[in-house]
Amino acid sequence: MTRPNRLQSLHELMMEMEAGHISSLEATEDMLQRMEAWQPHINAFIRMDGDAAVDAAKAADAARAKGDKRPLLGAPLAHKDMFTRVGERSSGGSALLGDLIGEDTATVVARLGDAGAIETGRLNMSEFAAGPTGHNAHYGHARNPWNPDHITGGSSSGSGASVAAGVVYGALGSDTGGSIRLPAIMCGLFGLKPTYGAVSRYGAMPRAWSLDTIGPLTRSATDAAMMYAVIAGHDPKDTTTSRREIPKWQGLIDKPLKGLCIAHAKSEPFGPVDPETHEAHVAALKVFEGLGCEILEVTLPDCAPLHSAADAISKSEAATLHGRWMRERPGDYATHVYSRTEAGFAIPATVYLEAQAARGQVVRDFCAQVFVKADALLLPSITMPVPSIAETDEGQPGAILKMVAGITRATRPFNYLGLPGLAMPLGVSTKGLPLSCQLIARPFQERTLLSLGYGYEQAVDHIGAAPPLPG
Repeated sequence: MTRPNRLQSLHELMMEMEAGHISSLEATEDMLQRMEAWQPHINAFIRMDGDAAVDAAKAADAARAKGDKRPLLGAPLAHKDMFTRVGERSSGGSALLGDLIGEDTATVVARLGDAGAIETGRLNMSEFAAGPTGHNAHYGHARNPWNPDHITGGSSSGSGASVAAGVVYGALGSDTGGSIRLPAIMCGLFGLKPTYGAVSRYGAMPRAWSLDTIGPLTRSATDAAMMYAVIAGHDPKDTTTSRREIPKWQGLIDKPLKGLCIAHAKSEPFGPVDPETHEAHVAALKVFEGLGCEILEVTLPDCAPLHSAADAISKSEAATLHGRWMRERPGDYATHVYSRTEAGFAIPATVYLEAQAARGQVVRDFCAQVFVKADALLLPSITMPVPSIAETDEGQPGAILKMVAGITRATRPFNYLGLPGLAMPLGVSTKGLPLSCQLIARPFQERTLLSLGYGYEQAVDHIGAAPPLPG
């Protein structure tokens, strides 16, 4: 029998289960043991559901014995605690939602359940998905498994920490300004932000309804394709979802790379990039070139106005969603979450409406300029090394707050554009912290991104590496 380990991918686990080399119960018990060992160091979970997970694993094994072939049958997962489930509480990382009981189950959770996946608990997150660092004043800060003094990235902080530590095989997060990509970036994972409308948001706690997306954080591009194939597709409960057909996961990573064109920016569109990150980007482009891709240097449109437009929309919609609670229960918000949301009340309606009205033309112009020849765009995900928790303490003034605001400089513009993005790990720095990039493509070209990620992971030897348990 081959026991699962922290480097094993979801895909590898499913192959071993199908071959009868390991049961869901064995895999789940291994994950629960790792959870108990890692939780004091990384605070990835708001709630751990070990007994329920064991029962679900036993049921999955019984179903497999009867011939059940569901794609994720018995896979131990966990998700950001922002999805509703019938008769259950979801915290949203806040002190406000403790008494709210779900009347329906979020579509993405239901689809993963229908595919056979099981849940081991609920993952930590920035309060109301309102922070890019992973700080949480109510449940404690999630911590980076590579170095617990450093941030995980947010707001899907527990998702990044748990998958990177090998505590679960995959996790869902949400991305309004980078909240899937940032934890993936800072924890050394793949993180897929789908095209706006590719995945249902029904039953997901909103931050900004016209920017929010739901997607997976995983240890491989193959795993991201497996989860995305399950959750994507039209949902009548979410009228913003596309009716495009979603292939099986194998069809999401099979696009030939030879002849694909990957663009990169001539200048530094988001400001100076950390030298080690820059070197990692150059090395990644060489890997893609070796796989038969054409590398093209392009001039990007100014992304600062895109960031500003996304920020105005995000703050305005968040203020609209939270207005009543902020009037009636202001003391239940962490100070930095309240102030970040309160800023939306000062944004004129004309600014919000102008940002929304311009989106369609801005997307067309961006794609026409960048993707005339290119199939994907390789960019920085963050321009700085992974910061420490102390460096990003949002209770501090001045330069620290400026750093926090700068974390989303390279990610938020693509929420405004609604384009798909894949965060991709590029190894670790000399300080032992993850290096990364993001790949961006045209709308609904997740297959291009996942195929590039798959090709890259086959060509290098660092994918799936995970940090050692702190001593």
